[in-house]
Amino acid sequence: MASDEVKVIGAWASPFVMRPRIALNLKSVPYEFLQETFGAKSELLLKSNPVHKKIPVLIHADKPVCESNIIVEYVDETWSASGPSMLPSTPYDRAIARFWAAYIDEKWFPSLKSILKAEGEEEKKAVLAQVEEGNALLEKAFIDCSKGKPFFNGEHIGYLDIAFGCFLAWLRVTELAGGHKLIDEVKTPSLSKWAERFCNDPAVKPVMPETATLAEFAKKIFAKPPA
Repeated sequence: MASDEVKVIGAWASPFVMRPRIALNLKSVPYEFLQETFGAKSELLLKSNPVHKKIPVLIHADKPVCESNIIVEYVDETWSASGPSMLPSTPYDRAIARFWAAYIDEKWFPSLKSILKAEGEEEKKAVLAQVEEGNALLEKAFIDCSKGKPFFNGEHIGYLDIAFGCFLAWLRVTELAGGHKLIDEVKTPSLSKWAERFCNDPAVKPVMPETATLAEFAKKIFAKPPA
């Protein structure tokens, strides 16, 4: 008989793994966190996600659900009676939230990662400019989507908040490494206030990695091989 147990296969440092964990916390759904070892893939992961072989994977009633944003939608629909909806109520607003979530994954986060890999001042400047251009777009998106409320989703954390907010720890690590503030009260005042609210939310705080711990981890994974 299928079990109703909920499990998340993931790793503490992965922003993508944070997404289902925050969603489950928002819906007050207890789950078991199955930690993968960095650089290795467990048998359970390969069996649960044979196509991409990537974390995160949500296992519910012995059935796997893959891809972080898809999992967030699955959690929202499966536990719809528990807590506010994570997706906006109108088809247009839902489409806009999905558009910006795709932009963050496909354009904004790759630029952020490039800062940590950049070699030389010129390359770093060019990548920083890309990220700041993205931040300006996301500042405007926040103003449009939030309609004067605390989150992209309105009064409560929602789909787009999770899609962007999961990267805030890595953003801080990048700011630390580059000695350059990327989200601040001057350039992106709305995002700056939103980021503080998001990180302090009880559904987010327990799964948001500490900057110092994550910075140490980043040094290992972005370490340049000896010449």
